[in-house]
Amino acid sequence: MEFGAVARTGPGRPRSGPADTVTEWSARAGLAARGTIYVLVGLLALRVALGDRRKQADAGGALAELAGRPYGAVLLWALGIGLLGMAVWRLSAALFGSAGPDGRAARTRLLALGACVFYGSVAWSVLAFAAGSGGTEPSGDQRSRDVTARALGVPAGQWLVGAVAVAIAAAGVWIAVQAVRRAFHEELDLGAMSRRTLRLVDVTGVAGGVARGAVFAAAGAFAVRAAVDYRPEKAKGLDDTLRSFAATPLGPWLLAVVAVGLMLFGLYSFAVARWPRV
Repeated sequence: MEFGAVARTGPGRPRSGPADTVTEWSARAGLAARGTIYVLVGLLALRVALGDRRKQADAGGALAELAGRPYGAVLLWALGIGLLGMAVWRLSAALFGSAGPDGRAARTRLLALGACVFYGSVAWSVLAFAAGSGGTEPSGDQRSRDVTARALGVPAGQWLVGAVAVAIAAAGVWIAVQAVRRAFHEELDLGAMSRRTLRLVDVTGVAGGVARGAVFAAAGAFAVRAAVDYRPEKAKGLDDTLRSFAATPLGPWLLAVVAVGLMLFGLYSFAVARWPRV
């Protein structure tokens, strides 16, 4: 992960300016916030696997969990501001490009813009939740069904939902493959880490990436089914997708493994925030 563009003061001599510092710290805050959400969602999913079916294992459940803790309001505002920092970082990459050979490529900028929109919407949701003094966050599963129903109702909606669903499933497979390949090393300042630390980070990056990819792939598969059958109720949000792992022949054990993987991805996000490749 390369934070921001690099100014040059002479031949081959990079210099980071104030804008780069703001972008870097925005990214660090955003990564820490992302890590917090994944750790909380993983913990909630693990509790579901262990028999606590009342928990909502998604972002809404994570927010409710934070709201119920001491200084919950402060934690929620900090989380929302951190996610807003993530959106600012991705917006910077979309507008000005980022370092690296493909940092200014159109595909890279479009992906950054998409991430900016996503994290911006999540940040808005978190901040609105915080401003509401811990009001109930709408179910992500219900939102997924509502969005799918609206999309299916437009002309060629079945094809649109199917295309998006396939893209989500393919993204999940790509995330898992990239994790196994340890492509995340490009995001880390490997020279600043000891060999033991790198081994630990590799565990979080590989296991966490595979778990995250599996969740994306499963959610995409359910959306494909909803499109093919023209039944929006078959689309699943994060909570229902995670619970579906417990419905496999492996039962709650598979959900527990995925839950631990999501927590590890949260820890990996903390590692990138701590040792970013600048």
